[in-house]
Amino acid sequence: MSAEGGTRAIIAALTANLGIALTKLVAWLLTGSSSMLAESIHSVADSGNQLLLLIGGRRAKKPATPEHPFGYGRERYIYAFIVSIVLFSVGGLFALYEGYHKIRHPEAIESWQWVPVTVLVIAICLEGYSFMTAMRETNKTRGSASLIRFIRRAKAPELPVVLLEDTAALLGLVFALFGVVLTLFTDNGVWDGIGTLAIGLLLVVVAVFLAMETQSLLLGEGANPEDLQRIETAIRSDRDTVEGIIHMKTLYLGPEELLVAAKIAVHHDDTAAKVADAIDAAESRIREAVPIARVIYLEPDIYHASKAKALSEDHGAAH
Repeated sequence: MSAEGGTRAIIAALTANLGIALTKLVAWLLTGSSSMLAESIHSVADSGNQLLLLIGGRRAKKPATPEHPFGYGRERYIYAFIVSIVLFSVGGLFALYEGYHKIRHPEAIESWQWVPVTVLVIAICLEGYSFMTAMRETNKTRGSASLIRFIRRAKAPELPVVLLEDTAALLGLVFALFGVVLTLFTDNGVWDGIGTLAIGLLLVVVAVFLAMETQSLLLGEGANPEDLQRIETAIRSDRDTVEGIIHMKTLYLGPEELLVAAKIAVHHDDTAAKVADAIDAAESRIREAVPIARVIYLEPDIYHASKAKALSEDHGAAH
């Protein structure tokens, strides 16, 4: 996935959310609507989240150091996980509290009644622009995969995070509009509180889902089945020297950097020079087949059935 595409989606979302947050805050100050307050906090939290994603992307570009020899690519995962925490605590829990309070102590919207509806309709248009930008960038990379499959399998967190946030924002605006309109028609502030509770529940669900997906990336995910097949094919294509793969492991060091470590079987009577040339050639084929495979360690060994079985069992137990 292109980091540039993720950055464009983040900037579009940040621009939209800053404008939306300001208009919602003004609407809340004029009307006292709890749905507007919850949506204001939601937009402020989203703006902060987009800044966190931009910071994470910038920090991930730092060069490797002796202390961090594989670089800082996982900074993007760390900041995406922080985003899920902010969305859960600042957005979701606050909205749940505000909704509960408003249901216990309902207040009708008595002044500037046209303001919240107008603001929410404008906000839906702005969020729609942000969502369409994220979708446009997503469609460039997801191919034929469904959106759910793309979000679950993406190694770069920015676009999935923005997609989830924008989806939650659009649904949240619909919930807020529902609560505000019913409050205006019935003069019963309970509906405003119900709309706020719905926003809170939505944000909590999205935040938990995002945290679970980001946690998997933080723990360390391997290459997808398609890339694994390409790597195996690249290694095995040299039949003259490589007899097969005894075992292999992969790990994403960052969204665009894959580590490949494999023990390959070579002929017992090959010279060291021939084996070294075969390893260099295999590394080149792997990088050509999977360009993000930038860190490659290939260890030659003589194939023994018992050893291969033990390594295979150890690998299975690790999973």
